This record gives sequence, C-alpha cells and structure tokens, in this order.
Amino acid sequence: MNEQEIFEFLNQKAEQYNHLDFIELDPISIPHQFSLKQDIEISGFFAATIAWGNRKSIITSAQKIIDFMGNSPYDFVMNASQKDFKKLENKAVHRTFSAEDFQQFILNLKSVYTEFESLENLFLLKENEKNYYHAIERFRTRFLGEIPHRSHKHVSSPYKNSASKRLVMFLRWMVRQDKKGVDFGIWKNLSPQYLSIPLDVHTANISRKLGILTRTQNDWKAVEELDQIIRKYNPQDPAVYDYPLFGIGVSNELL
Repeated sequence: MNEQEIFEFLNQKAEQYNHLDFIELDPISIPHQFSLKQDIEISGFFAATIAWGNRKSIITSAQKIIDFMGNSPYDFVMNASQKDFKKLENKAVHRTFSAEDFQQFILNLKSVYTEFESLENLFLLKENEKNYYHAIERFRTRFLGEIPHRSHKHVSSPYKNSASKRLVMFLRWMVRQDKKGVDFGIWKNLSPQYLSIPLDVHTANISRKLGILTRTQNDWKAVEELDQIIRKYNPQDPAVYDYPLFGIGVSNELL
C-alpha cells in the first residue's frame, strides 16, 4: 500500500474501533462511571497512571482504587484523612504503584484542586506550542512538587525523551471531542489538533509495519515523527488514529 492507501485503510479502521463497544475492555471504562467533571478527571488520571500490563488487570486495579475512594473521587481527594489512608496500608494497588504512591497522589491532587477548578489548567498550551510536550512537563512539575518522592516515577517526562504514553492517553480522553461516545471532550480550552498518539507496543509496532514510523525506539522523538504524518491526513483530529493502530495491534490483524 502507498501512503494514501494506508490512511484510507486506517480511516476505515478508525470507524470500526472508535465505538462504544471499545469501552468495556479498556481502562477508559473507569471514568465512564461518572458525570461530575472532577470525578471523570481523577478516576481517568488514576486509570491512565496505572495503565501498563494486562488491560484486564489494569481495569481491576483501577476499580479497586475507585471503590476505596467510596465511588466519589473528588470528594475523597478533598476530604481524605490519615485514618482513610491507614486502611490501605501495606496493600498492593497495582504492580509497583503502591499505597504510599496513592496517598501522595491524593495529596498532590488536593493541592491542585485547592488552587484550580480542573486539571485542565495545568495542561494549557502557550503561544506557538504545537503539541503537548511542554504542557505535560509543566503539569508534571506542578503536580509532583519539588520534594523528591518515590511516586515521581509514575509520571513520565517528555523532557527525558519519554513517549509519556499514559499522560498522552489521558489527554486524548479529556480533550478529543467527537460524537462516538468513547472520549469525553470535557476540556474545552485545549485543542484536539495538537494531540499525539499514545505510543505503546501495539501502536508503535503497527506503525512500523505500515511504514509510517521509522524510529526504532518508543520515545518522544517517535511520537513527533508520527505527529508529522497523522496531522497530514487529519490535521484537526490526529489522535483518532490511536484507535486503528491500537485496535489492529491488539487483534493482530496484520500478522
């Protein structure tokens, strides 16, 4: 297939995978339980943060987090006490994301929400920025604070050339605005045209098989390489190509 044919194929597959049926087996199912903006943000942020490994185990762990927060994430963030955290002591949350990490994330979130109505404020783009590279780093700096803590490893840095897959995915969930019912589009001050592909094993491998990604490392430079071509074929909504690339990768359709 030539480049034009590849993207005609991906456009067809985007229609197939960008569908409500996608939600059930994906971590995005977690924030879909809520309607309050802050609840969607917090539950989505935790689901994205622990999104590595088997998708079923990610969803199970994320649901445990929501249950622990009494199914009211925002209320828990703003009102949790040491007594609440004590209940989670010595319990596993998700792989290397520990109870200590969870507690620190709650404290960090409370700090943010005490100052801002929404996490969106921490991702706002500045003049002449054409992707979320700097915005992700600004979010990371404000959210984590200056005091070193073991939880910092769970928020990756594009400045260290990380693909920042989980934060890029979280941004897709919050920013994309279509009528398919999967992504939320609740952050109206951020533009979908600057979104990137959440680069994981599936999306990267399929991109290479299709010949639209040449870089061998799954890093931020690879994200920007993909940006160039996906924006060529859908400048207003480039991140829609996450659906076909991920869906084809999971289904092994090209094997």
